[in-house]
Amino acid sequence: MPPRSKPARVLLVDETHQLTTNARALFDSQELKMVGEGCSYSSMLGSIIRHAPNVVVVELTRDNEEAFAAIETVMNEHPTPILVLRSREATSLDPFRALALGALDVAERPREPSPSFWHELAPKLVLLSQVQVVRHMKGNRIKRRALAGSEPLPSSPLVAIAASLGGPRALSILLRMMPKAFSAPICVCQHISHGFTNGLAQWLSSETELRVVEAIDDEPLAPGTVFLAPSRAHLLVTANGRTKLDDGPARMGFKPSCDALLISAAESYRDKAIGIVLTGMGRDGAQGLKHIRLRGGHTIVQDRASCVVFGMPKEAVEIGAAEQILSLDRIAPALIQLVERC
Repeated sequence: MPPRSKPARVLLVDETHQLTTNARALFDSQELKMVGEGCSYSSMLGSIIRHAPNVVVVELTRDNEEAFAAIETVMNEHPTPILVLRSREATSLDPFRALALGALDVAERPREPSPSFWHELAPKLVLLSQVQVVRHMKGNRIKRRALAGSEPLPSSPLVAIAASLGGPRALSILLRMMPKAFSAPICVCQHISHGFTNGLAQWLSSETELRVVEAIDDEPLAPGTVFLAPSRAHLLVTANGRTKLDDGPARMGFKPSCDALLISAAESYRDKAIGIVLTGMGRDGAQGLKHIRLRGGHTIVQDRASCVVFGMPKEAVEIGAAEQILSLDRIAPALIQLVERC
């Protein structure tokens, strides 16, 4: 995405109106500009319409239904990139509910944030400000499809999924369509703020019949289980069907790296590897998906229309890594068929 010629307009939303004062350091550079001072949850939609922010920061400080209702309303009526900021003292709050409603990212605010915290958050807001989000329509959950209940073979295939911006919601939609008897393990690399992967695993567990866990080192890859790459470690898979956590350097700025997961799947499972690249910004995952295809595995890319950001999928398509390009609601049925054939 090309850089902005003007500062990104940022709307700060919270319950107590303290965020405007506390986050002054966000605007020390010339890349961000605050609009709509003192915005509350109830006035969020009106402020967005009035001030046209490029990105919105919504702070959650306690269990307030009004905040979630405001996020849902905005994403239904006037889609705008939203980052949810959870205060560290409010750890009981579920920020993934906000992601399910259409927010793009989450971050945790220290009890007394220093200027450096806001300075580190600023580049993320600049990045989010460039995302063209789509309308988030309400709808009933898609009914899960049944799968014949046979015992999985030891040589079962492996599914490896790469996702970034918009990924948590996409993963929840995809995984809730998967049957409990799914006969392959699923490994996921999702780019998300440090410290949120365990919470993401717990939230996804409530969205699907599959078992979802944050991966640990040297764990057997069990069918019907989703292994989520933990924060600050690359998730790899071995030829004997086990996880491997790699503490090596970041790849293209990411740790965990989607390419690292997909390349290891290609090398260990070859024609029994199934790779998927979902919504996300950047290029991570494209080369890994191509490795899977070159080694005889199957590859799926989420299509532009159903993506929040068509960056990672677009890169995969352009380098010839995509065997199929499918809308999000068609990926699960295709995946079930591929696993049955492997």
